[in-house]
Amino acid sequence: MSKRSSVAANGGGVSKDVTDPTEDKQKVLLSTETGHFSLIRAMHLADLITELNGLCGIMSVFSSMRYLLGDPTSLGNLYASLAFLPLGLFFDFFDGKVARWRKKSSMMGQELDSLADLISFGVSPAVVAFAIGMRTPLDHLCLAFFVLCGLTRLARFNVTATAVPKDSTGKALYFEGTPIPTSLGLDAMMAYWVSQGWIHAAIPGGVWFADTILEVHPVVVIFMIHGCLMTSKTLHVPKP
Repeated sequence: MSKRSSVAANGGGVSKDVTDPTEDKQKVLLSTETGHFSLIRAMHLADLITELNGLCGIMSVFSSMRYLLGDPTSLGNLYASLAFLPLGLFFDFFDGKVARWRKKSSMMGQELDSLADLISFGVSPAVVAFAIGMRTPLDHLCLAFFVLCGLTRLARFNVTATAVPKDSTGKALYFEGTPIPTSLGLDAMMAYWVSQGWIHAAIPGGVWFADTILEVHPVVVIFMIHGCLMTSKTLHVPKP
């Protein structure tokens, strides 16, 4: 007997609600099959596309690190770190389309989606913010708060996805809190700052309480607000 799987294609962005009679088969393959490539053989095509989303997030982090190790006036790696994030969103949407086309989804796919989204839309934007100059200890705590909000939002989605009211087709009517890919708004904001040269000492808002333990760039509050919106229980965002 087949069962309905609600799989998060973008951390709460798109649900892959498809009837998948092969889900149990994949679980059996993952738990019993042996061999060096048994994990790869058990993955669906949509799962491999989800991995590309995670790859984009990882490459964004590496590009930020390469920028930090190089000439701060050479912005190529910084622009690359920003560009990888919307590319990750493309794969995030595409894996859901492939899952529905092939009528294959899985619990493993759900977990991959959330983990990839945490890298691409949680960790990576925070690393870019660090790269452009938000580097005080208090900045670090605020950016960590943002990432942890994304982590919590994804965990809640995985637990409550089946409890959210559905329409006649089985599609969830709304998101609880803003989906984590909406952090691309932060990505766009930072890209604009980079294009205007508003980085490092020129970050908008400057720095408060300089040379004290409370030294902080006030713009990190934007990241914290976004984190609070992601974890909101009462904010219901209608699905398109």
